[in-house]
Amino acid sequence: MSYNFLLASWGTLGNLSPLLTAARRLHRNGHHIRVMADPAMRAEVEASGFAFVAWRRAPTGKAADPVDVSDVKDFLRQAVFDPAALYAADVRDEIGRMPTDAVLVLDVLFVAALGAEASGVPFALLSPHVSIRPLPGMPPAVSGLSQPKTPEERAEVDAANARLAETLNLFLPSLNRARADLGLPLLADVYDLFDRANRLLLATSRAFDFHADSLPDNFRYVGPLLDVPNWSKSSQMEAWRAPWSAQSGRPRGLIACSTGAQGQRELFQRIITAMEAVEIDALATAGPNVDVADLRAPNNVHLVRGAPHDLVMKDVSVVISQGGHGTTTRSLINGLPLLILPMGRDQAANAARVEAKGAGLQLPPTASEAEIAAAVNRLIAEPQFRMAARLLGEAMKVDIDRSGLVDEMEAIAAIGRAARPQPKNQPLRKSA
Repeated sequence: MSYNFLLASWGTLGNLSPLLTAARRLHRNGHHIRVMADPAMRAEVEASGFAFVAWRRAPTGKAADPVDVSDVKDFLRQAVFDPAALYAADVRDEIGRMPTDAVLVLDVLFVAALGAEASGVPFALLSPHVSIRPLPGMPPAVSGLSQPKTPEERAEVDAANARLAETLNLFLPSLNRARADLGLPLLADVYDLFDRANRLLLATSRAFDFHADSLPDNFRYVGPLLDVPNWSKSSQMEAWRAPWSAQSGRPRGLIACSTGAQGQRELFQRIITAMEAVEIDALATAGPNVDVADLRAPNNVHLVRGAPHDLVMKDVSVVISQGGHGTTTRSLINGLPLLILPMGRDQAANAARVEAKGAGLQLPPTASEAEIAAAVNRLIAEPQFRMAARLLGEAMKVDIDRSGLVDEMEAIAAIGRAARPQPKNQPLRKSA
């Protein structure tokens, strides 16, 4: 049976890409897809072959996805809770405009799910990273903490989860006002909205993640969603040509700048400059938000806007990045150890998992050139990092192959189809 799915994205291409991977999987199974996203994402969505729907009332651009998110409370207020009713109204209007059997919403945009709930349409929240909904015994994504091993560490994790819940519930009155306006029951806790979702789909590998004491009934691991964005596919249309000499004999590395706008130019430049003190040949990809012309590179670093990371990773022995989920996962699948310098809290969560599993190292984004060079030298010289990355990558491949994303979305869509009034067959008109 073919279903109609509405997928809702938020912010940048980095957020949109895993949602489009989900869209392609659903489409290959015969389903109809519409993608609601920032107007700046229209070209990427349409290049993927899907109908594009723009946010109309809800904030877009930097208002929705600001570069500076150092003040968590201010970010939550401006980008999530204050415009909750606007996101919900846009989703509800779109459901009213076109038949919709189920909605898939990025987890950061969980307030948009109110529009599906008010329309009586099943919805799933997609986490294209570690879970932003705290889980018992697991450190919250925003903490950067590792898996607790002692009673003291467990107490620290519990306290971090309690602080996050307290922060989110500061905005519960705002969320409940939006729910009341939509005729929805009020919530006692912000996390109750996650529990009202038909599914929480975690698009990461269970092998990569930390372990929770228990998981909610609606929680499912569906494996990483790793399709290459269309903006970078042009670099894959030609055969990959390595910029280094095959006779150099030196290790090779990939420096991958984040696709999101995080004000990372200075950090990226510092990483590139640090490579002058490392016996390495490196390729540095600046991505869509850093201008290559603004950067300087030593002779052993080849600087480009973009390159096919899946191909480059087959030719390198180490990856340096800010720790985005896509780059981190791809690196591990290729058995490559990582140096991560996270600028975002989700990136810090990835860095904590990589380091805890022995597959890499993390440094603060303020790390000096000497510290960066020393860490890269360790990853190259000490084989245990590469061994741990290879073992973790093999386990992640299994999780990708077993992904149940399509089955889970079809299951809730069947509920939506059954609940939606079906048009009655019209009797044939007799000819005169």
